[in-house]
Order: sequence, then C-alpha cells, then structure tokens
Amino acid sequence: MGNFVQRFVLHDLGLKVISLCLAIGLWLAVARDPMAEVAVEVPIEFHHIPEKLEISSEHIPQAQVRVRGPEQVIRRVQPADLHAEIDLTGTKPGERTFDLSSQQVRPPHDLEVVQVVPSQLHLSFDERLSRQVEVRARVVGTFAHGYRIAQVVVDPSQIAISGPRKRVEAVEAAITDPVDASGTMLRNTFVTNAYVSDPLVQVVHPGPVRVTVIMEKVPEGAH
Repeated sequence: MGNFVQRFVLHDLGLKVISLCLAIGLWLAVARDPMAEVAVEVPIEFHHIPEKLEISSEHIPQAQVRVRGPEQVIRRVQPADLHAEIDLTGTKPGERTFDLSSQQVRPPHDLEVVQVVPSQLHLSFDERLSRQVEVRARVVGTFAHGYRIAQVVVDPSQIAISGPRKRVEAVEAAITDPVDASGTMLRNTFVTNAYVSDPLVQVVHPGPVRVTVIMEKVPEGAH
C-alpha cells in the first residue's frame, strides 16, 4: 500500500497540485462569467454567384443575428465578427426564396447563434446585360437678352451601362449633372459627370463628360 501511494499519489506531486489549481481556477472563472445574449445587425454575404447573373432586387435587408455566450465575450462582439452567408450556386434568372438560419451564420468561437431575422430571404435575379446608351446634357442658366442655345455637343456622346437585363433595357439615356451655362455668349465647354437614375444599373467606365454649349443670336422678329 505504501508503495502504491508513493508511486501513484506522491510521484510528481507538485505538478499535480499545480494542474489541479489551474483546473479549479479555470472552472471558477467560467462559473463566474454569466451567459448573455446580444442582437447584431450584419450584412448578408452572397457567395458563388453564377457568371452573368445579377441580383435584381432593389432592397436587400441586413440580417439581425442574436448570439449567446459568456458575457465577457458578448461585450466584445462586432458586426464584422459575424458572417451571414447565402450560397447562390446554380441560381438562375427568376425569383427564389432562401432560408436564413443559424446554419448560414458563422459566429465567433464560444458563441451560439440563437435566432436570425429574417428567417427567409426572397430575391429576384436576371441576366447581366451591357449596352451603349446616349448621354443627354442637362443645361440650365440665364442667358443674355437676344441669345439662345443653338447646339449642345456632348463628348462622349454614348457610354456603356451594365446591370440586370430588364432594368438595362428600360434605360433610355444617361443624364449629366446640371450644367450652368449662365452668361455664355458664344460657346463654352463644361466638364461634368453622367449618371443613370436606376440604382441597379451602373456606368461601366465612369469618367468626365465634356458638354459644349453653343449660343446664337435670336433673329429679329423671332419669338
């Protein structure tokens, strides 16, 4: 019996006491840290988007993710720590509803996803289309008596736009920011930008647009 105690109990007694103290300390630290929950607003990430496919839904909500874990960890949670992901593999043009559950959320270590709102996401998809559209200048201003605009020259006269097919097909032209040509007597050139009002349609290569306003005298007797 004495040999047993000496071999298995007293052998490396110091290390065993230290290990026991560490284990007790860790248990006490965890036991003292109560559990807590917090709701975090995070953007929804879309992965594996098929080539030439566009999301044509204009409003995509953020996901409200409620997570649970030790209070000290919960206090440090930031939106960037959570990832709400939807896999778009195999998605085709049309409408589709995706589940948004705890399986679609990657939380930090030691945290559990309790709830995700919304629990489903309904989206519309369309083929990507690119095309050239006319650039129309928007000229404003007060001109000298007896003068009027004879011609407006836009350079470039066309720009490329891209986006969901139906939205791109509905665009008639890109419009410039207002060009104030007040005081122009003969001609003047202004540098501005062009845009498309549809938020889902983008200008492929944004760049400066030169608008040249050419004035002329109003013929006598003309109204």
